[in-house]
Amino acid sequence: MDFRTTSIEALVEGVRARRTSARELVEAALGNIEAVNPRLNAVVGFAPELARKDAAAIDARLASGDAVGPLAGIPVLVKDLEDAAGYRTTFGSALHTDAPPATADSVLVGRLKAAGAVVVGKTNTPAFGFKGLTENIPFGATRNPWNPDYHAGGSSGGSASALAAGLAPLATGSDGGGSIRIPAAVCGFAGLKTSQGQVPLGGPNAPGSGILAIKGPMALRVRDTALALDAVRGPDPTDPFAHPRTGPSWRAALDGENRPRKVIWSPTLGFGRADTEILARSQAVVDDLARAGVEVVRKDRVWEGDPGGAWYVIWTAQRARAQGHLRGTADWERIDPDLRAQIEYGLSRSARDYAEALDTAHRLAYQLNQAMEDADVLLAPVIAAHTPRLDGPGLIDGQPAGADWVQFTPAINMTRNPAGTVPIGLSSLGLPLGLQVIGRQRDDIAVLKAMCFLEDLLQPAFDAPFGVGA
Repeated sequence: MDFRTTSIEALVEGVRARRTSARELVEAALGNIEAVNPRLNAVVGFAPELARKDAAAIDARLASGDAVGPLAGIPVLVKDLEDAAGYRTTFGSALHTDAPPATADSVLVGRLKAAGAVVVGKTNTPAFGFKGLTENIPFGATRNPWNPDYHAGGSSGGSASALAAGLAPLATGSDGGGSIRIPAAVCGFAGLKTSQGQVPLGGPNAPGSGILAIKGPMALRVRDTALALDAVRGPDPTDPFAHPRTGPSWRAALDGENRPRKVIWSPTLGFGRADTEILARSQAVVDDLARAGVEVVRKDRVWEGDPGGAWYVIWTAQRARAQGHLRGTADWERIDPDLRAQIEYGLSRSARDYAEALDTAHRLAYQLNQAMEDADVLLAPVIAAHTPRLDGPGLIDGQPAGADWVQFTPAINMTRNPAGTVPIGLSSLGLPLGLQVIGRQRDDIAVLKAMCFLEDLLQPAFDAPFGVGA
């Protein structure tokens, strides 16, 4: 069963109507993982008998006439930064590969399971989600199903690769600097970073990337993502920053007119550089919007200077808080060298540096609000460079881009605005490109509606050649 060919809504309808069973969907996902995952290295944790047991419980509830939730029988893969009961959480790090299986679910996983979803595995991530490429010491690199010589992005690259290959219809991700948007873009489907607080980050441990972090479901289609978000958003008593659940169903909001009235187009957000082909393809989609009756206003400058430095202070301070105590111990050498450099940088920053970075976040949010004027959303590239090969950097006009290949996503984590990506076709390399859709504070519905309109307009194909059936 290739889960790319059918929406989650249609799969749930089939389970509810008893045309198929949760067990059949889960067996299909397990079979897909066994057949395809060796080529991609997207899934790194398995507990097949537990998945079968959970699926049988869903089928038994259906047979008894009990309510089974809006995600009845849907196989879900869980990013290996959060707990799913019965599965080991390694955080993509050699420090945790011998950890015992989790005894409880994270808030996000618990809500998905309460809605009827069945966990079928854990997906690969760089250690503690520290970069935009999914590779680590214990498991290696996750490959892109459009071309396995290329990366799948990160840090939710395992989830993105698995979805794009059709292994399962639903996965979880997290985004502290672009970690849902980047892999969704380079793997060719829509992904959303909600406003911080929409999906709670509760539980016994503070979020690893602090104020930058969000968690949420990932699915190929915008409407399916909204359906899953309806099942998981809302307050949790262990997250003091979670938003109350207000307004209508996000999925239902997409049944009406989704065309935005006015959008701002900002090719580089006022800083940095982007590959000529990426900008040209993005501009062509913006032109499609204008022809579809959307008012488009170009604004070259949203922010003065690159906000990445302030983001890096906050990010590395969190890494220093989490792993800084290991410096000078035997475990220090078990940490990825690039992550060690981030931890060292964070340890060298002062409390004043951190406070000034938070001030920058406030200014960025203010400037973004000013730039958006009365527009529904702001559009910009997701990535500045072409997707990196496994053995090389991302390229901007043929030149190595370094860390700048993902320079357009982190600032939105600082401002806490909602932002998503939609697929806009393939590059000359045959790899997907995405367009970033940024909304006003807490206006997630406007972002989802604009993403849905673009998806319907562009009608992306989910036929990565190294997926199920290849």
